[in-house]
Amino acid sequence: MSRLIDIHIKGGTLVDGTRAPRRVADLWIDDGKVLQIGGPAPGVAKQTIDATGMIVAPGFIDLHTHYDAQIHWDPYCTISGWHGVTSVVLGNCGFGFVPVKPEYRERSLLTMTRTEAIPYETMKAGMPWHWETAPEYMAHLGRIPKGVNCIQYMPTASLMTYVMGLEAAKTRPANAAERAEMKRLLHEAMDAGMCGFSIQRLGPNSTQADFDGTPMVTDTMCDEDILNLAEVLRERGEGHIQITQATGDIKADLEFLEKLAAVAQCPILHNAIVPARKDPKVHRRSLDWLNRCRDKGLPIYGQAGTVRTGFSFTLEHWNLYDASPAWRELTTGTKEEKLRKMADPALRQRVITEAEEADRRLQVIQAGVGGAIPALMVHKVNKQPELEKYVGRSLGQIAAEENKHPIEVMLDLSLAGQLNVEFLGPDKGFNAEYMAEIINGSDFTIPGVSDGGAHTKFFTGGAYTTDFLYWLVRDEGRITLEEAHYRLSALPARAAGFKDRGVLREGAAADVVVYDMAKLSDGKEWIGEIVEDLPAGEWRRIKRAIGYHAILVNGEVTFADGECTGATPGKLLCKGSANPLADERAA
Repeated sequence: MSRLIDIHIKGGTLVDGTRAPRRVADLWIDDGKVLQIGGPAPGVAKQTIDATGMIVAPGFIDLHTHYDAQIHWDPYCTISGWHGVTSVVLGNCGFGFVPVKPEYRERSLLTMTRTEAIPYETMKAGMPWHWETAPEYMAHLGRIPKGVNCIQYMPTASLMTYVMGLEAAKTRPANAAERAEMKRLLHEAMDAGMCGFSIQRLGPNSTQADFDGTPMVTDTMCDEDILNLAEVLRERGEGHIQITQATGDIKADLEFLEKLAAVAQCPILHNAIVPARKDPKVHRRSLDWLNRCRDKGLPIYGQAGTVRTGFSFTLEHWNLYDASPAWRELTTGTKEEKLRKMADPALRQRVITEAEEADRRLQVIQAGVGGAIPALMVHKVNKQPELEKYVGRSLGQIAAEENKHPIEVMLDLSLAGQLNVEFLGPDKGFNAEYMAEIINGSDFTIPGVSDGGAHTKFFTGGAYTTDFLYWLVRDEGRITLEEAHYRLSALPARAAGFKDRGVLREGAAADVVVYDMAKLSDGKEWIGEIVEDLPAGEWRRIKRAIGYHAILVNGEVTFADGECTGATPGKLLCKGSANPLADERAA
C-alpha cells in the first residue's frame, strides 16, 4: 500500500528563500513539515494543490507587530495573515501586557490606546486576563487557538512598571535592587520561552506619548537600565533585542546601538530605515552605518519601512503629533475635552507658534507617516453639507483662500465636524529607486515594520508583503524574486531566531504561500476599506489580499483563495522553536 501524504503542491515555481534560482518542482508535505521537494512521488496525497503557473515560497515572517491584544479574538492576526504572513513577533517597542499586576491592567489598556491607537473598548471586550507573570502569560499564549506562529518579546515598559511602579519608572533610573529583579524576571521569561526584549526610546518629546500626555516609560529610560537587561542575553548566549531609538541626537543614538550590540552579543533589530521622498542622503547614511557595524562584527539588522500606504485620520484618533507639547495637550483626553481645548484661543496659538519647530521634528516621522499639515487633503466631512465644499482640497489651499494658518483650518474643520472630519495624507512620491536601495544596499535590511494590529483606524501596514512583491519585484523590476523571498522570510528568520522556518527545505516546517504573481494586489483603495469587525462594534481599516491561492501554516491550509478554512495550526515558538521547552531540555 502506498504511503499516505498530507499535501502535494503540484507544478509550482519554487522560490525556496535561500536565494537559489527558482525552479519548477513539486512539494510534498506531511506531519507539518516539508517531506520532499522534487523527484518521484513519495506516496499518495490526501490533498493536492495545483500551483501551475504560480509561485511557491516560504511563508513570510513579520518581525514588527502589535497583535498582542488582537491575537485573542483574531487567531490569524489579520491583515498580516491574509497577506501570506505565517509567523509574527509580539511585544514590540517595549509595549505589551506582560508582566502586569492586576491593579495595572486598566492602565496598560489605556497606554496602548494612545501609543498604538488600538480602540479601548475593543481591548476591554476582547482581552482576557488569565496571567500576571511572564510564565503564566506564555502558558496562556500557548493554549489559545492561533492561525499563525508567534514568538514573544519581554516588553520593557511593562517590566519596568511591574518592578518599579509607574511613577518611579517614568521619573528615575532603577536602583541596584530593581535592576537585579528585572534581570531575574527576564531570565524567568526567557526560561518560559520569550525571545529577548524590546524597547522604544524617543526622548521626552516623543511622537507617541502615554494616554495622559506624559512620556512613555521607555522614552526616559537611561542607558544603564537597558544595558543591564542586555547582560541577560549575553549571559544566556541566546535571544535578540528590538529597539527603536530616535531621541533627537542621531550620533548619540547610533553610538548607543553599537554599545548595546557589543554588550548583548546578540542580534539587534534597529527600527527603522525609511527613505525620504526626495533626499537619498537620509537612507544612504543609515545604510553606510549599518554596513560599518557589520564590518565591526556587530550583529545589527536594519528593519526597513517599505510599505506604501496612505493615512486617513481624524483628530479624535490621531496620536502622531505628540512631539509638539501643544499638539499633545490638544489631542489627549476625552472627545469632549478635545473639543473644548480646540476652541481655546490661547492653546490654538501655542500650537501655531510651535508649528515650525514641530514640523522640523515631525518631518522625520512624516517622511512615511501622515505628511506635512499644509499638504493634507480634506477627505470626508461626516455628512455635513456645509463642509462638503472643502472635500478634495488641501489645508494649504484653503488656508490661502481664507487667510488662515493651515493648522487653524484643520482645527476649525475638526470642531465643525465634531472631530469626525478625515484628513488624507499625500499618496504620491514613494520612490521605488530609493526603496529598492534600502534592500539592495545592505545584506542586513529586512522589509516590513508593519505595525500590524496598531493604528487600526488609519494604517494598513500589514499588507507590506503583497505591496513589496507586486510593486518592487513585478511592476518595477528593481528586486529579484529570489532576493525578495530571502528578505521576506529567511533573513528575518535568521535575525530573530526562528528555527527551521523561513526557507523551504526537506525537514523544515511547512509554512508556505502559493500565489499568482500576475494577480497579486492589495486592492484599489489607497487607504484601505473600513470594516466593523472588532469587538465592541469598533471599526478598522483593512487591505484585502488578492492573488493568494493558498497559505499554509505548519502544513495546514489556513486560507484557500482568500477564504479562511478555520484551521488554527499556529504554534507558540519558544525562542523560535516549536518544540515544547521541556522536550528541548530533555533532548
